[in-house]
Amino acid sequence: MKKFQPQPGFVVQAFRFALDPNAAQGNVLRSHCGAARAAYNWAVAWVTAAWWQRRAEESYGVPEESLTEWRPWSLPSLRKAFNAAKHVDPRFAAWWEENSKEAYSTGLANASAAFDNYAKSKNGKRRGKRMGAPRFKPKRKARLACRFTTGTIRVDTDGRHVTLPRLGTLRTHEPTSSLLARVEAGTARILSATVRHERGRWLVSFQAEVKRDLERVARPDVAVGIDLGVKTLAVMADSTGEIRTVPNPGHYDAARKQLRRASRVVSRRQGPDRRTGRKPSTRWEKADAARNKVHHRVANLREDALHKLTTRIAAEYGTVVVEDLNVAGMLRNRRLARRIADAGFGEIRRQFDYKTRQRHATRLVVADRWYPSSKTCSGCGAVKAKLPLHVRTYQCDVCGLVCDRDDNAALNLAALAAVAVTGTGVAGDQDTTAVVSKPRGADQKTRATRTRRKAEAGRAGGATLPHQRREEARDRTQAEALTLR
Repeated sequence: MKKFQPQPGFVVQAFRFALDPNAAQGNVLRSHCGAARAAYNWAVAWVTAAWWQRRAEESYGVPEESLTEWRPWSLPSLRKAFNAAKHVDPRFAAWWEENSKEAYSTGLANASAAFDNYAKSKNGKRRGKRMGAPRFKPKRKARLACRFTTGTIRVDTDGRHVTLPRLGTLRTHEPTSSLLARVEAGTARILSATVRHERGRWLVSFQAEVKRDLERVARPDVAVGIDLGVKTLAVMADSTGEIRTVPNPGHYDAARKQLRRASRVVSRRQGPDRRTGRKPSTRWEKADAARNKVHHRVANLREDALHKLTTRIAAEYGTVVVEDLNVAGMLRNRRLARRIADAGFGEIRRQFDYKTRQRHATRLVVADRWYPSSKTCSGCGAVKAKLPLHVRTYQCDVCGLVCDRDDNAALNLAALAAVAVTGTGVAGDQDTTAVVSKPRGADQKTRATRTRRKAEAGRAGGATLPHQRREEARDRTQAEALTLR
């Protein structure tokens, strides 16, 4: 299916609002989301049934030309097959008319995308972790969501209601003036709407094509380097030498005492047990809702703080330099995983990607993952061979510079903006930095698993003999590090 392309000067932007549905509307919302899940499971079963049938026939010795045909998983094919089956299938025949057709189309579209991702991953055409075949969505764990692309989708003129197909008019918990003003002015056009139950509340997200003019930043000639950390969320050093520190709010750590108390109350109530079929007590449901409310508040506080930080930086500096951190690998460290996840390193990078490209004329430079920002001296450019994490003060052995480790890294990132010669600095350019190798000579490949140790001649269990060990690299200048390959 062809991907939607906005008009020149327009961007696709989402406007999300909280809903306040009554009891009847809440039941209808859950029915639509359940219909989407049922259609998804039907599509997975319909496609994979042909796979298992072919495998069984192959085991019986059936020739290739006589095997059961593959069932296509494109969205038009799934829609055609589902429309023919919903009238006779006892799983849908009695109740499919109660929900909008968009609910079933949502599940079928998700199933089609899941099979596409699986096929691309298996053929090596998809980046990221290897994906398995689509599986069924359980009723208790599936996320409640439904998308509407056709029918009556609008924001009412009173600014406190929205209208969706088959759901009717729903009251919003907050004003919708941010989208309503653009729609009335003709600078926005609603494309679709998605309702979902998230963090204990029903939300509606309107996907709109919005006319957006790039806003000029406050300091277009100044570049800033941002070094993210756990104790300090961000250290910002600009090209003028000014260093600013953003403390880590630590929202989760601040709420841990309250969460322990709430979790203790939940553990003392009679909860559900799927093995025996025991249902949770009313007191357990109330205690669980109180605990979830604390979690939701922490998530909302973190989201609000990160949005304010990234918006302020993108609106002030002409060039923003960030690191390409391996956040997934950092989360494997059990000693730092909780604090890293609470800081939201990956979310900060994601927000910089679209805020610098769509809102401001800001150039985003992403430093190479192997660039030694912490090991490089910001004064003379010497590169240390080793700098353990517990060493928080940087001391240069060449020029004698002594400064904070994070301040030194932020200054090096700010200086890296001058090295990045590609890109014009206009929002939307794909900026890249010069290739900088690791000073110790390591390659730029990260092992996903530990290599298997094989015994070789003259080596016990694959161990390296003392005379075969490499000596530690000496301190190099920054110019030498840039020329290494």
